[in-house]
Amino acid sequence: MDVSVDLTKCQSYAQCVLEAPEVFELGPDNKARVLAGSVTPDNEKFILAAADLCPMQAILVAE
Repeated sequence: MDVSVDLTKCQSYAQCVLEAPEVFELGPDNKARVLAGSVTPDNEKFILAAADLCPMQAILVAE
């Protein structure tokens, strides 16, 4: 699974951080980012939920 955040869409709502804090964090620019090494099969359901919850649909998930 490949996960990224479209920084042009991210508006710092942080829903992804609330849903999957082990995968996402807000960087110094207050934009979401994926933590290195955090995309694992165990986190897949949380990543998909975070992508679904993002009000700006800024989380991109590819299999």
